[in-house]
Amino acid sequence: MKIVKVTDSLSLKRDLDSGTQQQRNAVLEILEKVKSEGDQALFQYTEKFDGVRLNSLKVSEQEIEDAYEAIAPELVCYLKEAAENIRSYHARQVRQSWLTTEENGTILGQKITPLDAVGVYVPGGTAAYPSSVMMNVIPAQVAGVGRIAMVSPPGKDGKLPAGVLVAANECGIKEIYKVGGAQAIGALAYGTNTIKAVDKITGPGNIFVALAKREVFGDVDIDMIAGPSEIVVLADEHANPSYIAADLLSQAEHDIRASAVLVTPSSVLAEKVAEEVKKQLETLPRKGIASPAIRDYGAIYVTETLEQAIAAVNELAPEHLELMTADPMNLVGQIRHAGAIFIGENSSEPIGDYFAGPNHVLPTNGTARFSSPLNVDDFVKKSSIILYSKKAVVDNGHKIAALARLEGLEAHARAVEQRLK
Repeated sequence: MKIVKVTDSLSLKRDLDSGTQQQRNAVLEILEKVKSEGDQALFQYTEKFDGVRLNSLKVSEQEIEDAYEAIAPELVCYLKEAAENIRSYHARQVRQSWLTTEENGTILGQKITPLDAVGVYVPGGTAAYPSSVMMNVIPAQVAGVGRIAMVSPPGKDGKLPAGVLVAANECGIKEIYKVGGAQAIGALAYGTNTIKAVDKITGPGNIFVALAKREVFGDVDIDMIAGPSEIVVLADEHANPSYIAADLLSQAEHDIRASAVLVTPSSVLAEKVAEEVKKQLETLPRKGIASPAIRDYGAIYVTETLEQAIAAVNELAPEHLELMTADPMNLVGQIRHAGAIFIGENSSEPIGDYFAGPNHVLPTNGTARFSSPLNVDDFVKKSSIILYSKKAVVDNGHKIAALARLEGLEAHARAVEQRLK
């Protein structure tokens, strides 16, 4: 793992994979075919891309029962407990509609309305992500979304992973469909006979899913176009090198383009962490993924002072930030840009991925400068409320008309002046 003295500006930003022209054309073709042929296109693409011929797109009750048989009972309990933690955390984010009355009788306010329907994409194939189910579904439920549809690509056996089905069932999801890729995004955006259209699509996926989400944005809303995972650890000489190395590798094993960075004013710690990463990497099952990630996107930045290290972290604006210093709580107020902040040596990043409660769908690629984790606000919309009194019109009508004429909009001015006659 390379060690770099900090002299220049830092950045985790990588060119987001916008796909080849061939991939973009393929996605456009898939979306158009789903729009025109509906379920038939979904069956055809599932057979073509997933290698399985389905009789039904919707997951059956029997498949859910089989999933419970296939998973250890204690894991079901752990999923339930994790769901409770996630629900409790997000319940604190709920906003209320409000009204205020001015002295002149005018009433102003804001109405909070949950989205009618949301689609959740859960990656599948050779991997299973029950945590992605809960992190996307639960805040939507807390927000009051009336309908939630989940899509995920089936395995070669024509089924979804047991953990994914159990997590969805524990969350109370009734619409679970065995379809993935760009075709699933098209179905959620445009609707088919089996899958009704939604208003927003959330959840991660491969390049074809990302390109499809980008294309349907505008017809529906989306959460984000996420880049590879990132972790930055801010540590001083008091930190445990083996903990840091383990946490850096926890993100490096996600993707060969994942970024794992240590920022520290301690050159001694830097050397120890570099050695520990090398040691732990040797026995990692996903070494083939983590090794190139550490090589190409991993780094240890050594600063002259802790203050310089904090400035570097804010410049990096990481998805995940761990604070491992003698007094980490004292640094929280100085952190301006991070998707999630993990405080102290016991707060390993995977705790946030699975169990603590905060959402693990986080801004990447420096977008933590202006973006937030997936939250309840992402599943509601806000309407302004204006009830203008007669007195307010009399007092302010000529001002409003003058401002309208300043913009050359005579009909606007006359619409207000009609009330003054």
